[in-house]
Amino acid sequence: MEIESVLITGANRGIGLEIVKQLVNLPKPPRLLFATYRDKSTVQALEEIRDSSKQTQILLIQMDITNSKDIESARKTVEDLVGAKGLDLLINNAGVLKTEGFPEIAGENMLYHFSTNTVGPVMVLKEMFPLLQRSVAHKTTETDVFRTTVLNLSSLGASMGKMRVENPDKWLQGLGYRTSKAALNMAMRMIACTMKDSGVLMVNLCPGWVKTDMGSNAADLEVSESVSAIFKTLSQLNDSHHGAFIDRNGKTIPF
Repeated sequence: MEIESVLITGANRGIGLEIVKQLVNLPKPPRLLFATYRDKSTVQALEEIRDSSKQTQILLIQMDITNSKDIESARKTVEDLVGAKGLDLLINNAGVLKTEGFPEIAGENMLYHFSTNTVGPVMVLKEMFPLLQRSVAHKTTETDVFRTTVLNLSSLGASMGKMRVENPDKWLQGLGYRTSKAALNMAMRMIACTMKDSGVLMVNLCPGWVKTDMGSNAADLEVSESVSAIFKTLSQLNDSHHGAFIDRNGKTIPF
């Protein structure tokens, strides 16, 4: 899997940070890696990776994915460096999780989840899409094996199909999170259909229940295990996966 350039949102911790770590350690790592963060006080680990990286130029970009000016500024930074080659891979990783259910959940909580987990990734994609199109135009089937790709990190907890066949009691917390991720799945499915002839591959993927600040130490998976599986699946994606909702191993998840 050879990737020239990649943008990862929410790259300062958890799954996003592990993605950065594993990307720079690939046999042929990306030439350019754009890692976004929201809070400047949380980037020490990212800075250490950047400072020790020998083959990959890592740029840290402060970007709140709910802020349109931040997103536009990030796009300009990426564009200045990728030029005509465009952006090969966009990973919409940034997200939030609070556990309130009904009736205790507040409207502000619902809006917070939807603005970050649904609207934010869509707006990031909208801004970066011309750069993804450049990547498609620059590639040739003879020399390039990695498809220009948008990878949206979603959640099994957003699957209405799974909720129908499992004990619903355990699904009653995290109302804002689950519904906003379900909305993300629908939004990105619609966009995938809209851009089906663009050459850009779009996939929604659940990384599993991972031991991060969001997933907690009670989770099943180490973050390194999850990300390793994600990269294996990423290297095997093809046209049949466009617009799909899959797990980290490539298995289809019902919407």
